[in-house]
Amino acid sequence: MAAICFYFQVHQPDRLREYRFFEIEKSPFYLDNAQNELIMNRVANKCYFPMIKLLKKIIKETNGQFKCAFSLSGVFLEQAQNFVPSLITAFQELVETDCVEILAETYYHSLAFLYSPDEWKAQIKKHEEKIFEIFKIKPKVFRNTELIYNNSIGREIANLGYKGILAEGHEKFLKWLSPNYIYQAAGHHDLKVLLRNYKLSDDIAFRFSNQAWSEWPLTTDKFTNWINSFGEDSQCLNLFMDFETFGEHQWDQTGIFEFMRYLPGEILKNKHKFVTPSEAIEEFKPVGEYNCPELSSWADENRDISAWQSNNMQKEIFDKLYALEEKVKSTKNENLIDIWRRLTTSDHFYYISTKDYADGEVHKYFSPYDTPYDAYINCMNILADLNYRIDQALLGKPEIDEKCEIKKITSQLDNIIHVIKDLKENSNLKRSLSSVSES
Repeated sequence: MAAICFYFQVHQPDRLREYRFFEIEKSPFYLDNAQNELIMNRVANKCYFPMIKLLKKIIKETNGQFKCAFSLSGVFLEQAQNFVPSLITAFQELVETDCVEILAETYYHSLAFLYSPDEWKAQIKKHEEKIFEIFKIKPKVFRNTELIYNNSIGREIANLGYKGILAEGHEKFLKWLSPNYIYQAAGHHDLKVLLRNYKLSDDIAFRFSNQAWSEWPLTTDKFTNWINSFGEDSQCLNLFMDFETFGEHQWDQTGIFEFMRYLPGEILKNKHKFVTPSEAIEEFKPVGEYNCPELSSWADENRDISAWQSNNMQKEIFDKLYALEEKVKSTKNENLIDIWRRLTTSDHFYYISTKDYADGEVHKYFSPYDTPYDAYINCMNILADLNYRIDQALLGKPEIDEKCEIKKITSQLDNIIHVIKDLKENSNLKRSLSSVSES
């Protein structure tokens, strides 16, 4: 029987506030932290906390037989530390069960490899440091942003010393191969490739609550029977999905938590077992080489990079953003470099997609903008201001301090409030009007 490898991606992007054209060269503040905090708290309560609690319960009830893996983007970890610090503790406790593996990825959940391999490696290193800071571990397996993979990425990851990498297991790239085996990376046989069984994964992640689906409702018995049919001649069935599948994308009312509550026990009853990616790599001998010259991903129907690179608006933003790389890094200004890197997050380009039909609906679901064109204009305005800030830094002009600006604005508001109170009380009207003028 087959081994089952569950992997969950955890990511929350830094959402950008509405940045208008007239703010360029006037306001250097781009992030919508109020919205980021609101969404983080909502998803934490709907998904993260209840699902972590459930996984700990499953691990305990199966005596550690249930195992899984996570990758947590650096921007997610930062938001958790800033807005819901108890969430970090919850993940730490989950890892302490010794049944959970943490994988490496890019800190900013970026597509940097497409434009700047050096920046890509810098973000991987930064993510390694963050994972060690929080969990005191060094990941052995890598998961690139959006599961993007090709032979060149495999080569670079092998050179960085990783033992394994995750990739999408679609027929478009597999040809006649099955995703249910371990493979060697083309030309780098020390690196093992774990391929996502996208059919079984998407049955949970996307189709679970779709009542128009011919297999609805999905039960643990039915899903286990599918695993049995796949597992007769397989090494490892890789079920990779967003962690937000549970409670956020598939709401509690759909029964998704109950499904996951009983699925591991049903799988174990059928003599299958659970493994982490590292355990799969160590246990199973590769059956061959996975040759993937094209860029693959787990996004959209095409499973390529078109989710972020299919129209001229997306390409223009990419070009303008990475054209700033050398210049922003030459400032040695860590704040500006960090801001630039936050703009490399893949979500900002995903929102600009103009795809139609099923792909388009998914893009709309995730986007905070009314249209892709609003997302494009917002990014263009921010890039114009960031370019100005970089030029100012290179000229040696002091950067606007956000905390000082907020303090100044708060002080001005306090003065206005006091003036209004004076006006309401009709006391010393002349002095009040003079104070308003000065403010």
